[in-house]
Amino acid sequence: CAPTMSHSANQFSLLSQRRFAPFFWTQFLGAGNDNLFKFAFTVLVTYHLQLAWLPPSLAGLAIGALFILPFVLFSATAGQLADKYDKARVMQLVKSLEVGIMALAAWGFMQSHVPALLACVFLMGLHSTLFGPVKYAYLPQHLGEHELTGGNGMVEMGTFVAILLGNLAGGLLIALPQVGPQAVAMSAFGLAVLGRLTAQAIPASPSTDPALRINWNPVTETWANLKLAHRQIAVFRSLLGISWMWFFGAVFLANFPAFAKEVLHGDEHVASVLLMTFSIGIGIGSLLCEKLSRRHVDIGLVPLGAIGMSVFAIDLYFASRSLPPAESLSVSAFLAEARHWRVLADLALLALFAGIYSVPMYALIQLRAKPSHRARIIAANNILNALFMIASSLLAGALLSAGCSIPELFLVLGIANAVVAGYIFFIVPEYLLRFFAFVLTHWVYRFKVRGDEHIPTRGAALLVCNHVSYVDAVLLMAASPRPIRFIMDHRIFATPVLGWFFRLVKAIPVAPRSEDPAAYAAAFAAARQVLMDGELLLIFPEGGLTRDGALKPFKPGVMKILADLPPEQRSSLQVIPCALHNLWGSFFSHASGKGAMTEPFRRGVFNEVGLSVGEPLPADAVSPELLQARVAAELERGMD
Repeated sequence: CAPTMSHSANQFSLLSQRRFAPFFWTQFLGAGNDNLFKFAFTVLVTYHLQLAWLPPSLAGLAIGALFILPFVLFSATAGQLADKYDKARVMQLVKSLEVGIMALAAWGFMQSHVPALLACVFLMGLHSTLFGPVKYAYLPQHLGEHELTGGNGMVEMGTFVAILLGNLAGGLLIALPQVGPQAVAMSAFGLAVLGRLTAQAIPASPSTDPALRINWNPVTETWANLKLAHRQIAVFRSLLGISWMWFFGAVFLANFPAFAKEVLHGDEHVASVLLMTFSIGIGIGSLLCEKLSRRHVDIGLVPLGAIGMSVFAIDLYFASRSLPPAESLSVSAFLAEARHWRVLADLALLALFAGIYSVPMYALIQLRAKPSHRARIIAANNILNALFMIASSLLAGALLSAGCSIPELFLVLGIANAVVAGYIFFIVPEYLLRFFAFVLTHWVYRFKVRGDEHIPTRGAALLVCNHVSYVDAVLLMAASPRPIRFIMDHRIFATPVLGWFFRLVKAIPVAPRSEDPAAYAAAFAAARQVLMDGELLLIFPEGGLTRDGALKPFKPGVMKILADLPPEQRSSLQVIPCALHNLWGSFFSHASGKGAMTEPFRRGVFNEVGLSVGEPLPADAVSPELLQARVAAELERGMD
């Protein structure tokens, strides 16, 4: 289902639109209620009830395990339901279930009936399990590619703010003398009813696979979904990358109370400050993604996020490893110590980069996963998340039991994050390639793009562009939400250092037919296959880099590519004229007269360069002369 909307001005403007606002507040209220209920229940059995069969030391573990268990058992089914039925209707039914669960929980709180409350923990886990796949599958049905990163950032920010507020509210309400359980009961039930009301306003979201037959076996269905995701390696590695982020974050969230007490020598309110700092950091990082990505789904942010996560996790070890002993510090006494501000800064920046790390991967999964299977792939991701969080608890417990201090645990985690991220980026080089493009377009040039909405988010297309510098393909890559394969001169392909990059992006080297007929034929066969596979192909029809800055006549290679395509594919193919401007005279061009890349500081840094993308042309109507005229027109438009 294609998104049915116009582009929003920015991510915050989505909150004024029906396609997003009711959904946002529904998921916000659900996440807040989950945590209000769980935290209040944990405090109740830890401090107020004396139960021989559920001692305080095991209460938090039991509640956490019961909540996660449905993710393992029912995520596969939840994904199928979200793909088979209207997503708005599924969310409304799930929120109706929440009202019933919270009615039982209200009775359990007022009667201090712990078995009933434990059952509600499991049922609220089921509620979240059912809501998770439909939540992330809903967004790409209603948001365009330019809005996906911002929309996911808003959801991620809202989720962590709701977690924070839910925990704080649960702790404050249950602590009210005499009326604490009743206050929690009324609040939890009221939030569930409010969430059901907001869900009613969610617009219809038609089924993406109405003919789907439900497979009730969670093991076989989960395995089938993982195999489906594995067909798109970037999607599958993103699933693993998100699960690793939950592994990473779960260690910090689980150890905040002990870290505050044993390392920072603070009281229980200091632990709340740590949670607040972490949540705010995640929220800010999530919101920054739209600005940093220029409203694209840009996985070049993922390595940036991973680097920040490791740097500040490691620095948190150095900031906290030798704090002097103290009495139990209040929040004011804790904040009065300058050395504690470094700890808070590390924690905030670590969380900020975790937000930058995770949001683009969620957006990439939504954009590239097959729409008919999108919710099932996200459901498989939820299972992986649950398993990774369980593994993180076991590993952290083992390290702490072996004598590892909490700061040392954070150090190990920071180093492990660098190793895991490096491995993912090595086996899926697209992340590093997009990171290189991100650095080039943010920290070397000031890159502005016009008309990028003409680059399709799905299906084959042929992009034709003027050729000014050795980084032209990288700039096109930065402007596209999808990978681009490109044809290039075999001599440039063999350039030292840059040649490694060109091989990594699977560039297609082409030699003149008179020089190497076999290489010439192989290049055009590879180019044709790229289009037949439904991918984006870029060609520089001038045949080489300009030596004087002027646009050279287009060679007929583009017509050969089109002529070799099957007629049915050629008739539906779009050819998109593009023009790069203001690159002549840069370090990567031949403007110096001494050759490209010979004067390192030529034109300095932060020079404004741009790309202008024209309206697509039908493949059957193009000619070299027409394409050259359109590229020249875009070049002139871009220079205005």
